[in-house]
Amino acid sequence: MTTIRQRRVGKGTEADDDQPSEEKNLKPDGKILSGHTGGKLWNILSITVGGIVAISLGLLTSVYVATLHENDLWFSNIKEVEREISFRTECGLYYSYYKQMIQAASIQQGIVICKQYLEPVYFYIYTLFGLQAVYVIALYVTSWLLSGTWLSGLLAACWYITNRIDTTRVEFTIPLRENWALPFFAVQIAAITYLLRTHLQPVQERLTLTAVFIATFLFSLTWQFNQFMMLIQALALFILDCFDMLPTAKVMWLYIIQISGLLLVCVLQFFNSMILGSLLISFNASVLIARTIQKNLKKGGLLNRLGKLILHVLLVLCLTLLINKFIKKILNLESDEHIFKFLKAKFGFGATRDFDANLYLCEEAFGLLPLNTFSRLSDTLLFYVYIFVLFFMTVAAVIIAFWNLSGSNQVQFMDKMEECTVALKPDAAYNLIHTILFGCLALSTMRMKYLWTSHMCVFASFGLCSTEVWKLTLKCIHLYTSQRMRVIKYFVPIMTLLYISYKFWPGIMDELSELREFYDPDTVELMNWIKSNTPNTAVFAGSMQLLAGVKLCTGRTLTNHPHYEDKNLRERTKQIYQIYAKRSPEDVYRILRSFGTDYVILEDSICYERRHSRGCRLRDLLDIANGHIMDGLGENEPDLKPSLYPRFCEEIKKNLPPYTIHFTRVFQNKTFHVYKLAKHK
Repeated sequence: MTTIRQRRVGKGTEADDDQPSEEKNLKPDGKILSGHTGGKLWNILSITVGGIVAISLGLLTSVYVATLHENDLWFSNIKEVEREISFRTECGLYYSYYKQMIQAASIQQGIVICKQYLEPVYFYIYTLFGLQAVYVIALYVTSWLLSGTWLSGLLAACWYITNRIDTTRVEFTIPLRENWALPFFAVQIAAITYLLRTHLQPVQERLTLTAVFIATFLFSLTWQFNQFMMLIQALALFILDCFDMLPTAKVMWLYIIQISGLLLVCVLQFFNSMILGSLLISFNASVLIARTIQKNLKKGGLLNRLGKLILHVLLVLCLTLLINKFIKKILNLESDEHIFKFLKAKFGFGATRDFDANLYLCEEAFGLLPLNTFSRLSDTLLFYVYIFVLFFMTVAAVIIAFWNLSGSNQVQFMDKMEECTVALKPDAAYNLIHTILFGCLALSTMRMKYLWTSHMCVFASFGLCSTEVWKLTLKCIHLYTSQRMRVIKYFVPIMTLLYISYKFWPGIMDELSELREFYDPDTVELMNWIKSNTPNTAVFAGSMQLLAGVKLCTGRTLTNHPHYEDKNLRERTKQIYQIYAKRSPEDVYRILRSFGTDYVILEDSICYERRHSRGCRLRDLLDIANGHIMDGLGENEPDLKPSLYPRFCEEIKKNLPPYTIHFTRVFQNKTFHVYKLAKHK
């Protein structure tokens, strides 16, 4: 197992707030004096300063996470094989394709030109750390656009950095696809936020739509979960459109962009069937069809509108299911069936013995969001501010949604509410529903928290610097004056920044000064043995996580790997994993040879696993799937039966004749055992 051991080293102001918000210029802080030279100069200066701060914070974040990575592993001083081993599980698989590409003869000469300046591994990791700069700048800009002041962007970036444990994991899982994708998702959200502003010129709108498309395409290209994230995004747009809180034409364009981006990715990924059968394509197509069928959806009184809305929702849901089922039936698609089995079991719609679904259910990353997450987020005041802003924005959204559904008959009602509410701009409304839906996703699945917590920084900082939020708050407690509101909207964020700096700056400095070193001698020994003692054409079987490293470090052929979105590969992995089940040596040998296996690697950490509780150990999942009673004390389901054979990974180490006739041990250390398969005629 990998350990990290200590390394020993030597020693402004704004326009009148009573002016309608859609008529204001939402530019960075500074007095908006239309046609006044001084006002224009102040705006230019403010934008320039805000832009410089954004770029500086982005670059500092990149340097920060790069330094943490270097300090944690002493990456610059360890051997190449150790660097590659540090890319664990699927990270190693993804990096192996980059390594394979740069070693190809067609671009070899170009690489030899650049190697004298930068090693390929550093080009790779620095690219990803550079994307963190893009990520932070996108969060900064989104908050700036929403609030109208770059102070909000500064606060968002600071919260992102000080809550690093919960906002990113890039420094220790560098090649993960989400680390490529999330910066583009943040850029897309920033572009959508700008698109939804009022009074855009046609040229601005076309350029922004282009930016949304490019960001959507890059996000879709780089992450396998893109369709599910964009489905949530499409649901947010659908909800807001139903309540007449977004311009319908822009919403339709966003649906089309999502479909176009996914279809383009499908073509580039050699017609990836999982994309064609995605719920997102079916849902967006259904909405576009339903809007064509249903006319005058947003006309009439409250009851009339509610009736139309219910019919519209039912029509869209029915069309989505029909279109999705039709596509999957015609194309015989089953790529994502394991995800729906997992969701069904996770939310209590029946237990399952499906191996793939249980593999997800037993992983902590796919469990509920731990409660200690909120205590960490509260330490920086982020969670408290977020809840405060979320409450007031949600109240405003509910009132405005009711107003929109009520139509002209409720003007008198809204006149009475005038003292306690303000208009909710489309860009703010979108970010509100976005954060609510992705918050629900994060609460249900811990691995998806990074989509929520980063946007939480944006949303909380926007609210803390927002004229609308403070105006609503002060009016509701009868303390509103224009001067008081201006003071509070700058004083509170500045004090929050000072608090964060005072409390967390020493910790960040200590973190940057803590030096460690990568240490995993058993895996290094295994990889060196494989490279030195097996032919280049040898085929290896084992766990998905380890084989990704084998491919990266040795270039040997694998029977299976962690890319789990293919049904055939999932079934193959389940078969290979019978090496940890209670199966006969003849069965295991036959399975392994059917996949062309020459060597099989057994890991004690899996065979004698203690990381998971009983019922979630890999050997337990295999026993349940095979209908066998699990090991150890505890209950078993009544229809499970004892196996006729002992556990293969334990019994093979006894060198009994039924095993030695098929398997010969050729390598072992404290962690790994490698067996060569006999080639019987």
